[in-house]
Amino acid sequence: MEIERKFLVGKLPFDVKEYPCRRLSQGYISTDPVIRIREYDENSFELTCKGRGLMSREEINLPISREAYEHLSGKVEGRVIKKIRYLIPLENDLTCELDVFEGDLSPLVLAEVEFDSEEAAGAFTPPLWFGREVTADPAYQNSTLSSQSSPA
Repeated sequence: MEIERKFLVGKLPFDVKEYPCRRLSQGYISTDPVIRIREYDENSFELTCKGRGLMSREEINLPISREAYEHLSGKVEGRVIKKIRYLIPLENDLTCELDVFEGDLSPLVLAEVEFDSEEAAGAFTPPLWFGREVTADPAYQNSTLSSQSSPA
């Protein structure tokens, strides 16, 4: 189960390059249901299936080979999303996954925080540098961004 809240981010009060990051490319074979392929740093690959929902939904991640990824890449609908994901520690042992989008989705920046429970998600107070919450706005789901222009 994936439980996360998502926020727009404007100006950061720190240098994001101080934090560990990964370069991601992801494409959607289907957006309903969500079936995604993802490449991490050009050396690991994953197939993900997601259930319906915005803050909470089922998610299954399966590692796949480079060959399987390349084969499935030919079945991607819409754009391949490219972004750099920075991992920024927050209070209470939480981590912000800060996605800095590249290409035609730039300058979109989103912060996602994953939780162990819906109660923990509801109790979360975002840091001041987080902008407007977009958890419930389907326009900011990556599956939507793969087929439409940036909402920002």
